[in-house]
Amino acid sequence: MIRKFPWLGVAAMWVAGAVQAAQPLPQVERGPIPDYSKVEIKTTRHSDNFFTLEGQGGTISVLTGPDGVLLVDGQFAPLTEKIVAAIRKVSDQPIRFLVNTHVHGDHTGGNENFAKLGALIFSRDQLRLRLANPSPGPTGQVPPAAPAKALPVVTYDGPVTLHINGEDVQLIPIRAAHTDGDTLIRFPKQDALAVGDYYRALGYPRVDLQNGGSLEGLLAGLGETIGRAGPKTKIIPGHGVIVDRNAVIAQRDLVLATRDRMLPLVAQGQTVEQVLAAHLTADTEATVPQGPQTAEQFIRWLYAELKKPQ
Repeated sequence: MIRKFPWLGVAAMWVAGAVQAAQPLPQVERGPIPDYSKVEIKTTRHSDNFFTLEGQGGTISVLTGPDGVLLVDGQFAPLTEKIVAAIRKVSDQPIRFLVNTHVHGDHTGGNENFAKLGALIFSRDQLRLRLANPSPGPTGQVPPAAPAKALPVVTYDGPVTLHINGEDVQLIPIRAAHTDGDTLIRFPKQDALAVGDYYRALGYPRVDLQNGGSLEGLLAGLGETIGRAGPKTKIIPGHGVIVDRNAVIAQRDLVLATRDRMLPLVAQGQTVEQVLAAHLTADTEATVPQGPQTAEQFIRWLYAELKKPQ
């Protein structure tokens, strides 16, 4: 079911980066390490051969059929066994393909495990480079590089189509949005778009500046998604409920409205603390689902964007 809201923001379910020593993958923020033993995988059927899985981390899209299973994202390494068990309830075919939407560990943490199971991993060129050569985190600490098996085998910087299971799965680069390695995955016959974290249906928007995200790219990515979505298209966010194009339009408009309110304050030379004191998001805070990605964090990254040399 597609949920409709007057406004849907973006939020993170930010948790620890790679938990296992063998899986040190980048993340925007660090948080308490969850108890993976208590995580349950929820499976939602959208058609006879298309499903989503929710656990701890980014939502996984699953396309099944005689050509094997295709996954969009793989959550954290400690959850692979549970994810595979959930997949086995809907398909007995091998997991042959894994597409990474972006670099963060709650989406790429399972790469090494799925590669060992035989999955061929696809990603943007930039994503593979960042896994192999991680950027410093917000504290300046550089995480270790990802293991060789966790690195995507097929990379691209232009559109790619995978013809499998009767579907023409389109991998569409979204440039410098949430990160500089984002991909929109379109399932035309399912009328579904899996977007990763440049759109999330919880909390406020945010880009990862350390990993090449940008305000301009985020707006372009949201616009691309809106343009490709019809009235009944299922838009599968990195986190949160499946939505329709109206929710993405609302989020884009929120970003634009906040930017336009902030621009004159930045031009006046106000500090980020002064801008925060102006409460630019006061009219949305009651309606945006609250979570770790707060209005303050939204204002801080937007301010950092607008202060960058043009």
